[in-house]
Amino acid sequence: MGRPPVVRAATGMSHFGEHAMGWLAIGAAGALLDRRRRREWVAATAGVALAHGASVGVKRVVRRPRPDHERVRVLVGTPSKLSFPSAHATSTAAAAVLLGPLLGRPGRLVTAAVAPMALSRMVLGVHYPTDVLAGTALGAAVGLFTRRLSAREGRR
Repeated sequence: MGRPPVVRAATGMSHFGEHAMGWLAIGAAGALLDRRRRREWVAATAGVALAHGASVGVKRVVRRPRPDHERVRVLVGTPSKLSFPSAHATSTAAAAVLLGPLLGRPGRLVTAAVAPMALSRMVLGVHYPTDVLAGTALGAAVGLFTRRLSAREGRR
């Protein structure tokens, strides 16, 4: 018997968000295709990468192990055994702040992806609720910081 649709969707989101690669690919495509706003696309994509890196750094400091309980089934592989914060939630929140506005109307889909991405990490058994909440907050904070820094540089 196949996996339930929610697990299949969560698995797809997991693959898209691994190492922020899906968001980085969208940012790179924007930089290549939208010459007029290339600088903004590059800055936004760099911000998503920075958010992902910040998440990995916090994971290595906090060292919280992933859920390990007989009632929790882990349904996807992970690159590390560390849980806090969720790098998927971090990069997705940063993408919503940074890439969403550049995409215009389709940017609403990026913003709408934050909650499902966060929930998908719990559905797959690899994060606690506090992991995804902290990741979302970290990603939004890095995204806002990047946007302010980029705007300041753009005025120079």
